[in-house]
Amino acid sequence: MRPSLTFSELRQSAGLTVEDAAQELGYSPSTVYRWERGELEPKVAVYRALEMIAKISAGKPSLNDDKIAFRFIDLFAGIGGLRIGFQNIGGHCSFTSEWDRFSQETYRNNFRDNHPVHGDIREFSEDPEKIPEHDVLLAGFPCQPFSIAGVSKKNALGRPHGFLCDTQGTLFFDTAKIIAHHRPAAFVLENVKNLERHDGGRTFKTIINVLENELGYHVQHRVISAAAWVPQKRERVFIVGFKDQTTFDLASLELPPIASGPKLSSILDRNEDVDPKYTLTPKLWQYLQDYKAKHAAKGNGFGFGLCGPDDIARTLSARYYKDGSEILVAQPGNRPRRLTPKECARLMGFERSDREWHIPVSDTQAYRQFGNAVVVPVVEFLANAMKPHISQAVMRSQPRHQNQTSATGKEKEIVELALG
Repeated sequence: MRPSLTFSELRQSAGLTVEDAAQELGYSPSTVYRWERGELEPKVAVYRALEMIAKISAGKPSLNDDKIAFRFIDLFAGIGGLRIGFQNIGGHCSFTSEWDRFSQETYRNNFRDNHPVHGDIREFSEDPEKIPEHDVLLAGFPCQPFSIAGVSKKNALGRPHGFLCDTQGTLFFDTAKIIAHHRPAAFVLENVKNLERHDGGRTFKTIINVLENELGYHVQHRVISAAAWVPQKRERVFIVGFKDQTTFDLASLELPPIASGPKLSSILDRNEDVDPKYTLTPKLWQYLQDYKAKHAAKGNGFGFGLCGPDDIARTLSARYYKDGSEILVAQPGNRPRRLTPKECARLMGFERSDREWHIPVSDTQAYRQFGNAVVVPVVEFLANAMKPHISQAVMRSQPRHQNQTSATGKEKEIVELALG
C-alpha cells in the first residue's frame, strides 16, 4: 500500500539528498530524480525502504518512553528554531505545521521525524481533534501584518493589516482556537518587537486579552535582544503562558550582557574562502552607494550597513536575498559581499560547532528562511529557564483535558471574536 507521504517528503524525512537516496536505494540518480518530480511512480518496496531509513535516522523514541519529559507541537514552524530549544530540554515534537514548501523541505532535512510536516494550520484549527494531545504549544505566528515593514507596505498598497488582514492577521486566532481546545499546560508565542506597538498597542492588548481573559492563562511577555548570544541586533517579543499559576518570572530572568556578546568574526568565513558569487556586482554596489548618499543628503539614515569582523550586524531580514544591503561584509581591496547561507545559519544560531545545519534549498530560499527565523540560542535560554516550571505544570495538568467541555465553550467565543 502506497504511503500518504510523497517520495520527496519521505526522502526529506530520511534526511537524504537525491544523490544519497540513489546510493542508498541502489537506483541511478536519473531514476530518483524522475520519482522526485512525480514523472515515475516508485515501487512500494522503495517507499518501505525509505520509511525504514527515516525511522533509523530519527531514532524516534516510543510515546511511552520515560525519557520524554513532555510533548509539544510546533505551529508556523518555519525551519524549526523554536523546536530546537524545547527539544533540547527533553520535549518530544508530536505535530508540525508550516505552509511554505521550501521551509518544509529544510525542516524535514534537519528533523528526521516519522510524522509529516502539515501545511495550512486552518485545516486543524477548524478541527483541533486532528492535532495530537500535547503539553506545550509553540507558535511563531506570522509577523508580517504586525512588523514595521509589513505595515508600511500594506498601507502603501491600501491593504488592511493586523486583525483586519484576511490572509495572515487572523492566524493568531487559529492558534488561540487550538489552545482553547487542547488546553496545554503551557505555550510560547514569538513575534516581532513591533507587535507591542501595532495600531497604537491595541493589537497586542487584544492578543493578551484573548490569552488571559478568554482562555484563562497566566501570561507574561518580554522583548529579548539576541545580541547577547549572536552578533546581530535582533529583538523579538516572547509571550509565555501557563494554564496554572507558577513561580516562573519572565521579567526577572537575568540575560547575558550584550556588551560581552560575540562579534561577526565568530560566524564569518575568511573572505578568500568565500565563493566570488557572493561579492556584489559593480552595478549593484554603485546603486547602493548612490541610494545611501541620496538619503544622507536629506538627513535620513537609510542605506546599506557595511560590517567588519569586530562589528555587530543589523537585523537579518527575509529580503536579504535581493541585495544583502542590511549586512554587507567588507572585503579590503574589493567590493563588499553578502553573507553566505552557512554564515546566516551561524548568525541565527542554527549551526554551531556541535550542531550542523543542512541547507537543501537555493540561496534565495535560505536567505528568506533565516530572515524569518527566530534566533536559536535565545529560545534555548528561554526553554532552559522554563524547564522546571513546565515539568511541574505537566504533572499538575494530569489527567489532561478534564475541562474539555468548558474549553469547547471558550473555543466558540474565540470563533465569534475572530469573525467580529
